[in-house]
Amino acid sequence: MNIGERLRQLREARSFSQGEIEKRTGLLRCYVSRVECGHTTPSIETLEKWAKALELDVYQLFFSGKGDPKAPSGHAGPALTRKTRQLLEHFEKANSRHQQLLLDMARYVAKRKRT
Repeated sequence: MNIGERLRQLREARSFSQGEIEKRTGLLRCYVSRVECGHTTPSIETLEKWAKALELDVYQLFFSGKGDPKAPSGHAGPALTRKTRQLLEHFEKANSRHQQLLLDMARYVAKRKRT
């Protein structure tokens, strides 16, 4: 599978321009073009950004069958609430120190709720 070609197919299926991917990911349009043309291979972190921009899970970037890709077996895949999605978006934007702080706070709040 050519990941660049797959990313281009998914982008075009959503009628997104390379400029739209640039806005949604923060990646330069010239980089988007280089990936789609197969001149460079994106990192896992870049694929995560791209999947988010396309409103997909990362595994869906690699799906090559017909129809809509399904979650891999064992993937619970519950729908996320709006608040959970917002929390994840803010969490992803935080630096690693703040992410750890948020995780510690979540553990603390979860323990307090049980007692």
